[in-house]
Amino acid sequence: MDITILDYIVFFLFVGGVALFGCSFYFRSRKGAAAFTAAEGSLPTWVVGMSIFATFVSSISFLGLPGDAYKGNWNPFVFSLSIPIATWLAAKVFIPLYRNVNSVSAYHYLELRFGYWARCYAAICYLLTQLARVGSILLLLALPLHTMFGWDVATIIVCTGIATLVYTLLGGIAAVVWTDAIQGIILIVGAVACALLLTFTMPEGPGQLFEIASAHGKFSLGSFGASLTEPTFWVVLIYGLFVNMQNYGIDQNYVQRYMTTKSTAEAVKSTLFGGLLYIPVSLVFVYIGTALFSYYTAQPELLPAGTPADQVFPWFIVHGLPTGLTGLVIASLFSAGMSTVATSINSSATIVLTDFARRLSKRELSEKGSMRVLYVTSFVVGALGIVMGLLMMSIDGVLDAWWKLASIFSGGMLGLFLLGVVCRSVKRAHAVVSVILGLLTIAWMSLSPLINEGSPFYRFHSPLHTYLTIVLGTTVIFLVGFLLTSLSRKKF
Repeated sequence: MDITILDYIVFFLFVGGVALFGCSFYFRSRKGAAAFTAAEGSLPTWVVGMSIFATFVSSISFLGLPGDAYKGNWNPFVFSLSIPIATWLAAKVFIPLYRNVNSVSAYHYLELRFGYWARCYAAICYLLTQLARVGSILLLLALPLHTMFGWDVATIIVCTGIATLVYTLLGGIAAVVWTDAIQGIILIVGAVACALLLTFTMPEGPGQLFEIASAHGKFSLGSFGASLTEPTFWVVLIYGLFVNMQNYGIDQNYVQRYMTTKSTAEAVKSTLFGGLLYIPVSLVFVYIGTALFSYYTAQPELLPAGTPADQVFPWFIVHGLPTGLTGLVIASLFSAGMSTVATSINSSATIVLTDFARRLSKRELSEKGSMRVLYVTSFVVGALGIVMGLLMMSIDGVLDAWWKLASIFSGGMLGLFLLGVVCRSVKRAHAVVSVILGLLTIAWMSLSPLINEGSPFYRFHSPLHTYLTIVLGTTVIFLVGFLLTSLSRKKF
């Protein structure tokens, strides 16, 4: 069954409704910078929790997890198993810390510990990664929509970017969080509907799905061996732990949400709810991938030969879902991308205001001046994100390199933060040395895959899986800083 008029109606009603709903927060956000960046700490717990969940899920997750499970197994789900530890640390350490510092910026704490250089370094790295993120999300959202609707990719990127920018610019963080919550609910409904339909439309019933999947090892969580060169269960679990510590500990997207609730206790509840919700939802996503494998293995004539793994789910959405539900699921996919882009725009504007405009201004910025910075920055980040998405269509290599460089620099942020929290007496000079050595380690591991096996430099390539890049880089920063601090205390 192909896309019908009803599907178009459902899709456009949802997207238009979300954009208009976000714009309705304009009169609340214009009260001042505190309202635009933190909603004056007045948002409901469940709404903030759903927003944290929606921030975690992007169009990459919506299509990537089913695609990975379709061609492989449930190894990607192991990443989610580290979330309980990360959310527990957020509840015990990160949230109380940020609420006590009472700054909407995630990087104010770094200045208190190491000086402005640390805050500036982290803020610049964050802004670079968000620009790359907005561009890549817009493109990755446009590609499946192009496959489904046949629309021009560039047009989708521009229209999606503008629609998201408008309600983000007008409604501030309140619009972002509330629309995130709605988009998160629609996303869950769409994913569960797909999972149920796949399960109960197998030719021989649900049992056939599990028989085919089991026979092909589709429920495996990966190897439990000790190899560090492959994405084993342990490698993915450790990688997930460090990435999620970075998400919940120092990512402005999350930290800003901690400040939108009424109290520390409410922020903790929101984070636990939003973080733990991702676990069953990600399980639904990998299950969809496995179900798709069984579905098309039992009925190979329904899938064109040679369809790439990451295109199987979009094909099913268009050709396998009943009328109306197709529009809803496409809206779910679209919502995942919109929420990610909106979050990046608002959080980037907040960082520019708090970490640069206010911090470097010779006199205190007025509310009018602060709002001007927020509006202009939101527009610039949104516009640059659209440009990045368009550039990615034709010069992949350049933006891939940007992503890699941004990842190299931002990889040191977690290690620096942990050093500041654990080692209370670390000196600034020791922190600088630690970050430099950590960044060199991350650069070495990140760039190693680019070295050809026949190259004379191949002997210097990293033997470890790329998932361990952030693990090793963070560990180097922390250990070097800890050892230098310990040695400085000794008297020779």
